[in-house]
Amino acid sequence: MLFIACNDGIKLEPETYRNPIISGFAPDPSICRAGDDFYLINSTFEYFPGIPVYHSRDLVNWKLIGNALHSVNQNVAMDSINSSAGIHAPTIRYHKGLFYIITTNNLNGKMMNFIITAEDPSGPWSEAYFLKDAPGIDPSLFFDDNGKVWYTGSHVPPDPEFDGQAEIWMQELNLNQMQLVGKKYYLTRGFSGGTWAEGPHIYKHENYYYLMISEGGTLHNHAVTISASKTITGPYIANARNPILTHRHLSLNHPIIAVGHGDLVQTKNNDWYMVALGFRPIDNKYKNLGRETFLIPVVWETEPYWWKDEKVSWPVCSQRTGRVEFEYPLPFPGTIQVKQNEFFDSFDDNKLNVEWNFRRTPTINFHSLEEKRGFLRLYLQQGYISENSQYSFAGVRQRHFQMETTSKMKFDPSDNEEAGMILIQNDRSAYVMSLMKGKIKLHQFYHGTDSLLASQPYKDNTVYWKVSADYLDYDFSYSHDGKRWISLYENGDGSKLSPESSGWTYTGVYVGLYVSSNNSTTNNYADFDWFYYKGKSE
Repeated sequence: MLFIACNDGIKLEPETYRNPIISGFAPDPSICRAGDDFYLINSTFEYFPGIPVYHSRDLVNWKLIGNALHSVNQNVAMDSINSSAGIHAPTIRYHKGLFYIITTNNLNGKMMNFIITAEDPSGPWSEAYFLKDAPGIDPSLFFDDNGKVWYTGSHVPPDPEFDGQAEIWMQELNLNQMQLVGKKYYLTRGFSGGTWAEGPHIYKHENYYYLMISEGGTLHNHAVTISASKTITGPYIANARNPILTHRHLSLNHPIIAVGHGDLVQTKNNDWYMVALGFRPIDNKYKNLGRETFLIPVVWETEPYWWKDEKVSWPVCSQRTGRVEFEYPLPFPGTIQVKQNEFFDSFDDNKLNVEWNFRRTPTINFHSLEEKRGFLRLYLQQGYISENSQYSFAGVRQRHFQMETTSKMKFDPSDNEEAGMILIQNDRSAYVMSLMKGKIKLHQFYHGTDSLLASQPYKDNTVYWKVSADYLDYDFSYSHDGKRWISLYENGDGSKLSPESSGWTYTGVYVGLYVSSNNSTTNNYADFDWFYYKGKSE
């Protein structure tokens, strides 16, 4: 297996990089630095392995090196959760040789906050340390100079003044016990409207502590705000220029929308950058790729007000325009940004590549790379695409608006069994192109309805699959030999794979492999020889 990297025709100005730095379902970014190395993670919700860990030395070229939730033995249960439940808004921090990730597991409305640790960010990561009396979501950690460690999070206050109001709170964390201790401090209900105050992070710059949060929800009103205090527990004074990052004031048809949920990082050269999420909508509306990760330069400016005895410095995002732009000067001059647009897996390794995800933590092991060397074997389960269901699926993120995926499969179906290639947004919306007994079919699952879109006779047990995307148009093809392709269905409606129609979801589209016995008892399986994904950079 290998990654093939190319710029695929994108022409950048000299010494610039292009956003997003991580495309295709990369929401809620958090970042830290350890020496010369940067590490970045994202939310993964119902997908497992969860919490991808990316590595970079230049902030613009990122390599996926592992998943922090990599084993069912880490005791993070996600086997029967709803679409877009599960892992929310993780934070990564580095302190004295150890990496910490803290996050929320949303068990269909029950929020469980926990910490995992690792000496090597590529793994393995520890079992989860679950925190008692830690209500709410979006936890973060701050390691103070005096040795104290502080937890910040967001919860719904007992006396909200309006629907959607949330409150940021803080408490000391005992690292030896991995539990919260001492008094809870309630810091703010927001600095710019206050709706859904969440995603808190604490930083220290010069003589001040800074509390940065997100507000307004993760759509058009999303925004990042900041406040400062001389003491970590407050009171925090809001920046009069809040929000420091938002596109809420721009047109609804702006090419980058809903920016927010930021995290700051400082380079060894004392330059500052923010990672934040945003959408690149199709036709000003559809969000098939989900929320992606953008990199924004940050400078600190001191208040110019002559009447103030004490002047505070504040971070300024995207200094020249105040907006998240597609192109910026490189953080490290001389770097060349190389987009990873292709992924090929020959299934020759003895463990699954880190790009692959399942839906939910599997209750049984349904895949093997050892039963037939050089093949991925997927065992059929009775489960099929439906809410909370366990089913045999392995997929990768759709990272480009224009892409093509191909695969080779061998399968001997009986009765109602099927195996093939899938496009899926959530349990309410998916396209499945599969080999069934004597036929190749394309089904659309949409809000509980199973619709047959195409069917053609097929007598062989080996088939090549192809799924192509051109923004909202998806084409489905198959082949006997991988050379002469037969169109099964053209211009499949990609709008059905967007949250606007599939039912709101925090994820993006996945493309991958799917097998099912559709409620029948079986020991059958399908063998996949290889999988190839090629995208075109925008």
